[in-house]
Amino acid sequence: MSAAVILAAVLGGGVILVARRIFSRRGSAKLLRFPAGTMRGKTVVVTGANCGIGKATAAELLKLQARVVMACRDRRGAEEAAREIKEQAGQDQGEVVVKQLDLASLQSVRNFCDEIIKEEPKIDVLINNAGVFRCPYAKTEEGFEMQLGVNHLGHFLLTRLLLDLLKKSAPSRIVVVSSKLYKSGRINFEDINSEGGYNEAFCYSQSKLANLLFVRELAHRLEGTGVTVNALTPGMVRTKLGRHVHIPLLAKPLFLLFSWLFLKSPLEGAQTPVYLACSPDVQSVSGKCFANCEEQELLPKATEDQAARRLWDLSEVMVGLRK
Repeated sequence: MSAAVILAAVLGGGVILVARRIFSRRGSAKLLRFPAGTMRGKTVVVTGANCGIGKATAAELLKLQARVVMACRDRRGAEEAAREIKEQAGQDQGEVVVKQLDLASLQSVRNFCDEIIKEEPKIDVLINNAGVFRCPYAKTEEGFEMQLGVNHLGHFLLTRLLLDLLKKSAPSRIVVVSSKLYKSGRINFEDINSEGGYNEAFCYSQSKLANLLFVRELAHRLEGTGVTVNALTPGMVRTKLGRHVHIPLLAKPLFLLFSWLFLKSPLEGAQTPVYLACSPDVQSVSGKCFANCEEQELLPKATEDQAARRLWDLSEVMVGLRK
């Protein structure tokens, strides 16, 4: 076979792939359309709102005229992101407030909550979005394994400290971003802090399973309060979350092409959190998990009430809410 034929086949295959991606995206990327002013007068706290899904979520809520509190570790990055989404939102938009929040520091979480409780008369929606993914072994300020500390414990304390304000603001909602990779995880109660050995993939999956168990137990505890809590799995999205994953230099062009062809954009990834924050269809739904704006059936490991209660009790001790 001649070089020209091989080149033509490669190029042709590339064109077909790109075309399939473009047309499949047009068919599957069903972006939500809520009436203008849907979130007018409502305050929404979004963690990790300076990039990725969090930034896209904040932008969509701003367009719906919400008061968006961007809770971010990188304040400078958050202020730049706030300027960008305000420029894109148009004239008839809500309000943006940038706040410092480092989920790897429980003291930072406490300081943030003190400020919010002092300054905000209500919270209508809390979106626990921020996270780290397969990072090298590191510990939080209090000595917890980083992925468990940020993805679960930091948000656990944040939610607990804001619960009274959320109840006061009822009807209100809590949204927790998990991952389908919870399926590979289990809660290692005997060594939850991974002192005996560190596997970045396992620790991420453990933290995402912890998110789902937290949602389940919290939903039970919030019954009758007017506060709902639901989880979501956004799917594979083009964000900076995978920055710690090593990709060989020669493979990077292929990876970038794959990402463009098959991964969701941040805006597409933000559709389910926006849906759970805004839609009247889920105003009375609690303790569930959603993907692509539809309720999902979870594996039994994510619905075990005994494990959820045990994790809750252990988490309270770890974050200092009980001895």
